[in-house]
Amino acid sequence: MVLFSGTKSYFYSSPIVCKSTASNSNHSHAAHSLDSAYIKRAAQIADNSAGFTSPHPNFGCVIATPSGVVAGEGYLYAQGTKAAEVLAVEAAGSFSKGSTAYLNMEPGDCHGDQSAVSALVQAGITRVVVGIRHPLQHLHGNAIRSLRGQGLQVDVVGEDLKSKIMEEARKSCLLVNAPLIHRATSRVPFSVLKYAMTLDGKIATTSGHAAWISSKKSRNRVFELRGRSDAIIVGGNTVRKDNPRLTARHGGGHTPIRIVMTQTFNLPEEANLWDISDVSTIVVTQRGARRSFQKLLASKGVEVVEFDILNPREVMEYFHDRGYLSILWECGGTLAASAISSGVIHKVFAFVAPKIIGGKNAPSPVGELGMVEMSQALDLIDVCFEQVGPDMLISGFLQPVPDLVPVIPSEDETFAIDPSITPYESRIIFFYKTWDPYGAFSNFSPHPIQMPDGSGAYATWSSVEHYYQAHKFMGVDEPMAKDCVEKIKSAKSPEEAARMGRSMQKQRPDLVRSDWEGLKIDVMYRALKCKFSIYPHLQSMLLSTAGSVLVEASPHDLFWGGGREGEGLNYLGRLLMLIRSEFLGECSSPSEITCEAL
Repeated sequence: MVLFSGTKSYFYSSPIVCKSTASNSNHSHAAHSLDSAYIKRAAQIADNSAGFTSPHPNFGCVIATPSGVVAGEGYLYAQGTKAAEVLAVEAAGSFSKGSTAYLNMEPGDCHGDQSAVSALVQAGITRVVVGIRHPLQHLHGNAIRSLRGQGLQVDVVGEDLKSKIMEEARKSCLLVNAPLIHRATSRVPFSVLKYAMTLDGKIATTSGHAAWISSKKSRNRVFELRGRSDAIIVGGNTVRKDNPRLTARHGGGHTPIRIVMTQTFNLPEEANLWDISDVSTIVVTQRGARRSFQKLLASKGVEVVEFDILNPREVMEYFHDRGYLSILWECGGTLAASAISSGVIHKVFAFVAPKIIGGKNAPSPVGELGMVEMSQALDLIDVCFEQVGPDMLISGFLQPVPDLVPVIPSEDETFAIDPSITPYESRIIFFYKTWDPYGAFSNFSPHPIQMPDGSGAYATWSSVEHYYQAHKFMGVDEPMAKDCVEKIKSAKSPEEAARMGRSMQKQRPDLVRSDWEGLKIDVMYRALKCKFSIYPHLQSMLLSTAGSVLVEASPHDLFWGGGREGEGLNYLGRLLMLIRSEFLGECSSPSEITCEAL
């Protein structure tokens, strides 16, 4: 019985049929086996876009008919794209009616329209099995309550479904979203320490030579790890000795930011990391370090971020605020030890090559941790062993995946602890990523808009960001500019549209329309105004913030965002407040962008 076929990556090429022949006494076990298999499958496909898009909450959905046939499945490709549940329902078609939907994680409808919940309800799904509740507090339990309120049976693994095999399924759901869970509970990105060492524990010879300790197959695995990360971090010593490029080398898709952490700023004037033609580099350093060299790097387009106290935890908290979910540490032993001591490393990937180089002073992967007894050693959890070519890859967690329900005081509880903080004063509402509480305010949110195309007709754009990026090159009488507009328009996600637009603007500034700097605010305004005009639920969300200041919380975008310390111009927040005022009848002209002062 074939219910569907297709070549899209979120389909099986052929259906999976799971039928139980167990007796009635074993029915519960058989049912749990079926549920477990499909929950694990949902967790597996949730990871399918890793390396192609930047890290984001991983959602997978598998729809199975009452007879045990998979009718459809889907996964979230990137932030700002269709929900996994919507894709699965579309794939299953009429077979969704009366079927069970298996979700690795509770839907996270941050877009104001509950698209995932609505898709399941309207398709006639009668039962939903959820691997884990959503770890973000503003989404935790919301979709489950909504589904149950619509009359669907909802079984949560570990709550309604308890058995050894269901616990294994739940674990797979925790692992596939470990970065999101760590972000929700510890307020730092999920950090992975990666290193390659010889059998005698050396990462280089006494002279510092290290190319190559591991095999080509192992190095290819490292490229995969990089593609799964928002950023790669190294120390100044690595830049000086190895001059790395730190690219993902996959010929397209997501490329992580490069971060250099240096206390003294003793870095070379020429380095591969200062070439930002393909991907950006950020240097984090102590405040006031080598101002003249900072200016030199800034002239090359390298971003420099200063800290009053430079340590791994402060840096990771900053990149948490920047919206990063996952960071790969490829540093030397001194910085690795500092990161471990700071408690910011969550997982370790160690590639062990069958080589011996010796050397009393040859460096090791982790520097001084102050341990004097073996009882102080850090034990890895959930250790895995895998042979990669001639090498052995050993991986495991330094910290367990934390509790899904962080205890965060309510406003009233906070007021009782600190009376200087009152819930009654006017609020500042921050928004940034699409999974934030006000994620619908983002120009990356998945709300298509229809805009006039200049010929009297209307064109559909997948998001505000698609429209904005394409208009950098609109009207330029060059074949490459016209081709870029079409590629941006057809980009699979807002993230990819932004990557195309920014890359072309950087590589070919001559293709950017001459009036862009004076026009870009109006382009963004028109796109946002359309978005909040055609979606009533978004307009209601915007109007519900009346009396509050809206701030786009990007710490690095000082034009559209508010900046790290409020130094940004926050034009995206200003435009939203302008549009809100227009809906309330308080402003009458788009030029009145300052009608609500920040």
